[in-house]
Amino acid sequence: MNKQQITILGSTGSIGLSTLDVVARQPERFSVYALTAYRNVERMEAQCLQYRPRVAVMGEPEAAESLRDRLAAAGCETEVRGGMEALVEVCRAPEVDAVMAAIVGAAGLLPTLAAAEHGKRVLLANKEALVMSGALLMDAVGRSGARLLPIDSEHNAIFQCLPNGYTCADPVSPHGASRIWLTASGGPFRERSLETFGEITPDEACAHPNWDMGRKISVDSATMMNKGLELVEACWLFAVPPSSIQVVLHPQSIVHSMVAYEDGSVLAQMGNPDMRTPIAHALAWPERMSSGVQALDLLSMGALEFSEPCETRYPALRLAQRALEKGGTATAVLNAANEVAVEAFLAGELAFDAIPALIEATLEGVEAEPAGTLEVVLGADARARAHARDWLDMRRREAV
Repeated sequence: MNKQQITILGSTGSIGLSTLDVVARQPERFSVYALTAYRNVERMEAQCLQYRPRVAVMGEPEAAESLRDRLAAAGCETEVRGGMEALVEVCRAPEVDAVMAAIVGAAGLLPTLAAAEHGKRVLLANKEALVMSGALLMDAVGRSGARLLPIDSEHNAIFQCLPNGYTCADPVSPHGASRIWLTASGGPFRERSLETFGEITPDEACAHPNWDMGRKISVDSATMMNKGLELVEACWLFAVPPSSIQVVLHPQSIVHSMVAYEDGSVLAQMGNPDMRTPIAHALAWPERMSSGVQALDLLSMGALEFSEPCETRYPALRLAQRALEKGGTATAVLNAANEVAVEAFLAGELAFDAIPALIEATLEGVEAEPAGTLEVVLGADARARAHARDWLDMRRREAV
């Protein structure tokens, strides 16, 4: 068996670490071609010394220089590159079979597109690539013959519940599927008093009860914007309208999502909340392989709860639905505004309960247009960020 060569975008983040753990368990099947990160030099150095990739890419130029010096001193022959162009290069390199797209946020768009355009197996953990430019990414997949496999636990679960032979971007209705149930844990504030939301701290928002995630994604889970972005992503992946998807709260995070069929059947994918499961599924697909995740113990897990999310508690979900209705670049505007809002919250510059207000103001203030080209999408992203930062500046002035 020839080894698959893999590029991991965002190797120092939680998804990247889980991917490397899975890959290390299957050394006869996989080898690492490239690892990438933004500025975490120490962790990248350790990864390069352990996995010996051909290339390591740092997004920050100073970090690339530091890593280059460290690896040279350690006698490691990994080539170090820096910047966005290098990220794109390690995704489209002819030696690469699969790309784990795990860079958080808009920064992952260009390399993910490059992987799709060059016919790679794209393991999509960067939901923003579809939220910002779903039409462009799916078109690239269709033209190149790339294989797109979802890594988000919910979308991977949906994919597993669809018939063998299903391909992402094909409508699910011809396969007999009538509805998708997208599960959400509800985050750490599912039962917290709404009157105290303005007092929520970044550390509280990042303490997810079930999943071990980065700080940005943890905040998105707390606001439920993560589920809003996943709603957009699911519409593109499975070619369904928003009306065919129902978000349901499931605090145990055992059922990762479900698909209802015309005959009354509902298929669910279940498992312990560990990202190594969907990662191993996508890496081995259409086969199965060990992920290192402990099997689910049905006798000890207790009751499973399901309920409808409260719009008052999770206004971000409504904002995502509004952006979907607007269409075009509205979802890129939504994503950009959310990234600015979360960054400001984590920096102590914006209250938790003001995050939706910033996003809503940006959606109203930046006009949506058809997302026909990458330039249009990136332009909308830039205008939305500028509008969101202006809104923040205005709030600061009002507070003085």
